[in-house]
Amino acid sequence: MRSDMRRRTVVTAFVVALGFVGQSWAEPPGKEKAVAAAQARTVNVFAAASLAGALQAVGSAFEKAHPDVKVQLNFAGSPTLVQQIQQGAPADVFASADEANMQKLVDGKEVAGAPQLFARNNLEIVVPPGNPKHIAALADLAKPGLTIALCGPTVPCGRYAAEAFGKAGIAVPAASQELDVKAVLSKVAMGEADAGIVYVTDVRAAAGKVEGVDIPESSNVTARYPIAMLKNAPNAAAAAAFVEFVLSPEGQRLLAGFGFLSR
Repeated sequence: MRSDMRRRTVVTAFVVALGFVGQSWAEPPGKEKAVAAAQARTVNVFAAASLAGALQAVGSAFEKAHPDVKVQLNFAGSPTLVQQIQQGAPADVFASADEANMQKLVDGKEVAGAPQLFARNNLEIVVPPGNPKHIAALADLAKPGLTIALCGPTVPCGRYAAEAFGKAGIAVPAASQELDVKAVLSKVAMGEADAGIVYVTDVRAAAGKVEGVDIPESSNVTARYPIAMLKNAPNAAAAAAFVEFVLSPEGQRLLAGFGFLSR
């Protein structure tokens, strides 16, 4: 009798143990569902560095209008973002500072639908407060003895700057080759460069830390910013809603508040 009871006790304990093991095995799918739900509530936006302040404001407004969605922003130079997307980064939306980098994704069939222009921007010479080197025009950036900061030639702000120098009939001066426009702005603000070329919106955002010198319309270049939902967007519904919001009157109003020109 006691032997039978012991056997029943052992069997019961074994069954209970299996139940606990089965429960532990069942947890990962639950966790996976939680992760999937979190991803469904997030829209990952990869955007050009010059859009940082503006899209942070747009993202906050979008979250208020869509309280079930969180906007995750990733800012860098447009070529860097394209490379990240091509390497499989989980991006839902791409906002480029030029059409050339967006075209790379279009050519690779990584964009859902046609990209849409959502903003424009102009170039401006940026100098430290007080303009100690008395920079007055693009030609001054070619003077000897100056330290100039420019974006690299594959970065939109670098390509636009080269185009501006060309329109002014001036050779591109020797300069640093920065990865994005924020790096150029930082070098000038920290006194590591005497001048650089950024966007009008960048000078405006850094008011008090730098000053701007206008580039005449005859030499200036207008940057065109396209936006698109990506074909393999992890959260296609939120991505489409975000793009629509950026293009909406409210999104355009917020962009204009940061100095961007209407599309």
